[in-house]
Amino acid sequence: MTERFDCHHCNESLYGKKYILKEENPHCVACFEELYANTCEECGTPIGCDCKDLSYKDRHWHEGCFHCSRCGSSLVDKPFAAKEEQLLCTDCYSNEYSSKCQECKKTIMPGTRKMEYKGSSWHETCFTCQRCQQPIGTKSFIPKENQNFCVPCYEKQYALQCVQCKKPITTGGVTYREQPWHKECFVCTACKKQLSGQRFTARDEFPYCLTCFCDLYAKKCAGCTNPISGLGGTKYISFEERQWHNDCFNCKKCSLSLVGRGFLTERDDILCPDCGKDI
Repeated sequence: MTERFDCHHCNESLYGKKYILKEENPHCVACFEELYANTCEECGTPIGCDCKDLSYKDRHWHEGCFHCSRCGSSLVDKPFAAKEEQLLCTDCYSNEYSSKCQECKKTIMPGTRKMEYKGSSWHETCFTCQRCQQPIGTKSFIPKENQNFCVPCYEKQYALQCVQCKKPITTGGVTYREQPWHKECFVCTACKKQLSGQRFTARDEFPYCLTCFCDLYAKKCAGCTNPISGLGGTKYISFEERQWHNDCFNCKKCSLSLVGRGFLTERDDILCPDCGKDI
């Protein structure tokens, strides 16, 4: 007897008929389509063995059903985009969803590179420096008055120049006597310590930290010999070209404070009237 060759599912003989192997098991066309054929997303019918099965993200279509959901044009062998489960040709997608370039006002097509900043979009070649007209790309830029500048052009056109080093000030900076300085350039004339954020004073228009100013220019107290800065409301006593801190203006013998009192002098010493009565 001749060996039987039957459909794995319905057991009907496959001799002289078309059949399809599934996991090495033969199936008649009807059983294969019933068991394994994908359902078309568009028309809802099985995609038979005699049709092309076009798939995208686990979804399937007949070749004739694979078209743009807006204009109906075929998407077979053409680029397309998906939006909310719908397939769209590039023209329909661009017209409905793509950004418009801020510069040329044309649509930025899907798949093309675009630049975005504060809700606006540009073609990569349209996102250029206002001054030199060169594409900015991924380089740093500085916006000013709705225009964008590459950093070198912004520095040339707008950035202030430091009085000390003559280079542009792009961030921060200090103003002294209505002139701009880099923070790192604004230093004490004597010790070169940065003065930004610190108390300082000036002599002949040159800035000094308080320590250097006191060491160089402040009068010295006749009592403790330390500088009298006179800054911040510091009070002092002056008498015959000598000065004292308020706290140092005391009787040489009894240490009584002589601020606001009468006093006597004996050579370089100051005395209260009681201690000086025997002079």
